Amino acid sequence: MAQRHPVIDFHTHYLPPGFTIGAIGQGSPQNRARWEAIASRISDRQALLEDIESGDLAGRVVNSPTALLEGGTAPLADGIHERLNEGLAELVSAHPGRLYGLASVDTFGGEAGARQLEHAVRQLGLQGVFVDSAKGDLLLDAPQARPVLEAAAELGVPVFVHPVNPPGLTAQLARYPRLGILQARGTINGASLIALIEGGVLEALPRLNVVVTALAVGGILLSSTFDKGEEGRPRARELLKRQVYAETMGLDAVLLRALADTLGPDHLVAGSDWPIVSTGPIAGRLFAALDEAGFTDDESAKIASRTVLKLLKAQA
Repeated sequence: MAQRHPVIDFHTHYLPPGFTIGAIGQGSPQNRARWEAIASRISDRQALLEDIESGDLAGRVVNSPTALLEGGTAPLADGIHERLNEGLAELVSAHPGRLYGLASVDTFGGEAGARQLEHAVRQLGLQGVFVDSAKGDLLLDAPQARPVLEAAAELGVPVFVHPVNPPGLTAQLARYPRLGILQARGTINGASLIALIEGGVLEALPRLNVVVTALAVGGILLSSTFDKGEEGRPRARELLKRQVYAETMGLDAVLLRALADTLGPDHLVAGSDWPIVSTGPIAGRLFAALDEAGFTDDESAKIASRTVLKLLKAQA
């Protein structure tokens, strides 16, 4: 069914066949069964395309997160980011105008990570970069992450700042599996945003555009409300409205209204977290939430696809 505006899902995961998700063999039988179902879809190209072919979506922005891989807390094999990027580039090139790719890089790998990004964009044709919110005690203001962020700003590509499971807090909240893990991941996603603000990264790199998940709403609202720009720095609210975007994971009217009132409606992009959170059609749920939240038709069109196409420098 054709939608009233084209929808591009910014938050889509894909792993080429042959990569193993570490969570499959962990936790309760229910957890293992859930991740087995996710694994069967995350490497299935037809599953990735089915909502596009049905007319529910106009396209997907796809990433390949190394945090999902087996042994995600151990050092990754040499060349793994390059292999993921080559597989993603091949997939995207086979579906121009329908699939868009975000490069996988060693976010905290210094100049090596920057070189990975430059190759993925300039040689492979990927259109943005997917980064983890943190690594151990490091957040995105760490010197180890600066080369990747500088490269993204120079290349003019968006940075998707994705949650990870923060040590300590994840374990503490694991007894509340329905919301606890989301809270832990949202906390680290918001913390990485605060690090970019408080660490002076956004101010130093005014061409850097970052996209966080809706789980980072706490960090967005906290920094907008309480950071007043002391010590000669711009207010956080100014930086948020200039350089920060959020996706719509959750598809909830109250959440989307809060994000839009803080960042501006032209700084929201449609996103579902496929196939981990959402596995079905999203356009109807997205427009229902946007209508309930009182967005204008033009604002809804921007959220659905216009803003993400602008970020990716892509044609409609």
